Formats: sequence, structure tokens, C-alpha cells
Amino acid sequence: MTAQTRIFDASPLDAACISISGRIVDVSPQAFRVAGLSPFVRLGDCIACPGENGDEIGEVVRIEADALTVKPFGTRSTLGVKAAARRIGPFTVAPSHAWKGRVVDAFGRPYDGLGPLEAGLEERFADSAPPPALKRGRVGKPVPTGIRAIDIFTPLIKGQRIGVFAGSGVGKSTLMGMLSRAQGFDTVVVALVGERGREVREFLEETMGGDLSKLVTVVATGDESPMMRRLAPRTATAVAEWFRDQGENVLLIVDSVTRLAHAARDVALAAGEPPVARGYPPSVFSELPQLLERAGPGFDGSGTITGVFSVLVDGDDHNDPIADAIRGTLDGHIVLDRAIAEQGRFPAIDVLKSISRLADRAWSAQERELVTRLRSMIARFEDTRDLRLLGGYNRGSDQVLDQAVDLVPHIYDYLIQHPGDPVADKPFKDLSKKLKEAFAPPAPAQAR
Repeated sequence: MTAQTRIFDASPLDAACISISGRIVDVSPQAFRVAGLSPFVRLGDCIACPGENGDEIGEVVRIEADALTVKPFGTRSTLGVKAAARRIGPFTVAPSHAWKGRVVDAFGRPYDGLGPLEAGLEERFADSAPPPALKRGRVGKPVPTGIRAIDIFTPLIKGQRIGVFAGSGVGKSTLMGMLSRAQGFDTVVVALVGERGREVREFLEETMGGDLSKLVTVVATGDESPMMRRLAPRTATAVAEWFRDQGENVLLIVDSVTRLAHAARDVALAAGEPPVARGYPPSVFSELPQLLERAGPGFDGSGTITGVFSVLVDGDDHNDPIADAIRGTLDGHIVLDRAIAEQGRFPAIDVLKSISRLADRAWSAQERELVTRLRSMIARFEDTRDLRLLGGYNRGSDQVLDQAVDLVPHIYDYLIQHPGDPVADKPFKDLSKKLKEAFAPPAPAQAR
């Protein structure tokens, strides 16, 4: 382990545990078992075993009277039966301001080939508790994202936790990249969990435009072990908590929580838990809220963590167990719809199904009334789409529908936005201007 990634013994087990080691008694593709350490470890502690290429690290996922079950962080193990194993305590990272602009792995080690990282003076547990509920600050002011559909229909508040729900290939990662460029944040921490390897460089060079000055990226690609994919968002959250406690407003993006749940499922099944809902063991549904609750306001007087968590819905089923469990924990959700993406409208946000529970803190009274009217018109437009396609619509019979037919296509055109497009500083004003231009009388032809 490097100086930038410290696993240390912070428990009251005294120095005696340092001289105590166990032995591996069983090795399987998913885990290995260690005898002799059961009285001296706790769940979540890390175990080190000398391998052919240095120490191999694993995490204790099950404790029995005669042996431990240890899930390794590596994908390929050289360990064998009777190999020595020693406890090295819970996992910690030591972030510093020098981490901005860097890319690290789940262990906090440099991933970008730019040399060693400067370790901070304070070590943070990857698994830490959120601030007590009554000692947390209140959510802050609205923060513009520059994304028109979000700033109008689901505005973001500093300290809010919001989810982006989408199927595969609908534009979820692109939208998350656009959100990462939002102004108003001192630091942006991004956890890329289970992503394709090629997308990491595309995210840094294209989506971010190479501007990494306030970005910390934690990467665990899809080919890495479930333990690394499970650890990456916890490491990213610990880094965000450190910057929050320095008084900064932090944007934490986790893409995606579903891949975290898949990794946690693998770990729980290796620990012997029974599956209860579509193959997910019970601990997965308790682990997710523990991570999500760590985002949000810190103690009064400190900074905030605004959390944006993407959820990859399996088979476009927005009621699958993971999506359903996460939706109730967050302060809002943005739903991407495949049908909208197939029409070429990006970001493919379904404004009728998307909601921000803190939107009233961002809208003025006039803006709230306008959004309500816009939603009503869009709902009327979509509800009558089949009727209009069949020729059952006669203009003049329904004044509200006539207005919706005239306005909604222009609203949809305005909401289309690509990563390279200019950001919208005043989305309500720009939308009003576009609608006025669409229905302005044509200019009189100049006489020759």
C-alpha cells in the first residue's frame, strides 16, 4: 500500500493484534477463508496476505468462530492454502487540495500516470456515518446547471440529492457529464463505477473539455473486481466529505448506483446471504441508503455535498427493486425516456415523470405558475397524441388542446441541448423569448 492509501488500525484491539496472524484454509474464485483471526477482526476490516507480487488485500465479509470469509480486491489471486494472513484494519484515504485535477482508483492511488499524490494530514474512513440529523445544516440556494430542462422543471438546490433514472443507451452518462460542468461548486467529485474503460478518457477530454481544475475522479472500470467497484463510490464520498468539511460546496456524481448494487450483490452472496428480490440479498437495500445519506448538508457552518446519482434501470423497468429503493431515499428524480431519445431529443428527459422535491425553494411564484401550466399543456399534448395521429382532432373544439398543439413542439425544440451547446443562464427568459418569436407576425415585405 502507498502513503496515499492508508489502511490503519483505529480500533482498541491494542498492539497485540499486530503480531497475530492467521492462515488461509480455503481458496475459491470468489473469496478465501482465514483461520486464526476470528477473535481479532470486525466486518469491514482489511486483511493482507503476501502474494507473488506483494501483499494482496481483501475485506472481511463474514466472521465465524473458526474462520473468516475474505473477499479480495484483486481480480487474479496467487494465494494458496496455508498462506499467512494479517489484519491491517479498516480502509482510509487522506485527501488534500492537490487531488483536484487528478484521477485515482478506488484505493486512492494515482490512475492518471501523473506521479504520486500528496497525502493530506487527515485520514478519512471510506465507511463513515453522516452528520446527525438534528446537527446538519439546511439545504442552500438554487444552483444553475446550465441544462435548460433541469433548470426549468427540476431545479437543483445545494445540498440536494437527486437521481437520474435511465435505461442503457438513453444518454445517462452524457447528461451526468453535462451536470459535472455546472458552475457554483468549488469541487466536483465523480465516481465512475463499472464504466467501460474507453469512456473514462472520453469523459475527461471531451465531456469536461480537458478542464479538470476542480475535478477529482475516482475510477473503477467494469473489468475490475466487485470489491473495487463497491469501494469506488465510498472512496469518492469520503473525498467529498473532506472537501465539504473544509467549507466547500461539493458536487458528488456517482455513475452508476446500479453497478454499485451489482457489486454489493456479488459480495453479499459470497458472504452467504440469501437472495430475496431478483437476486439481491437484504444487505444491498441497507447499504445503499447508508451511502446516499452521506451526501447533503454538513454540520452548521460547513459546506454541502450536492449528490447526483445515476440509476441504470434494468430492462427500462423503473420499478425494479434497486430503482424503487433509491427513489424513496432521494430528494427528486430525473427520468430519461427511450422513446424521447428515439425521437432525437436530447437530453431525453421526461418532464412529466421527473420531479424535484425542493423545487419550491428555487422557483419564484411566477415561475411556479408557469411550470405548472407548461406541465399541464405537455400532459394534454402527450395524452392526445394517438387521437391526433388517427385524425380525431378538430381544431377549434378544444381551446386548451389548440394551445398545447401550438406551443409544445416549440418547448421541446428549446429543451434540446447537446454537450457542446452554450449553457442557459436565464432559461425562463430564453424560453419566453423563443415562444414569442415563434408566434410573432411576419415582418412586412419591403416594397421594391
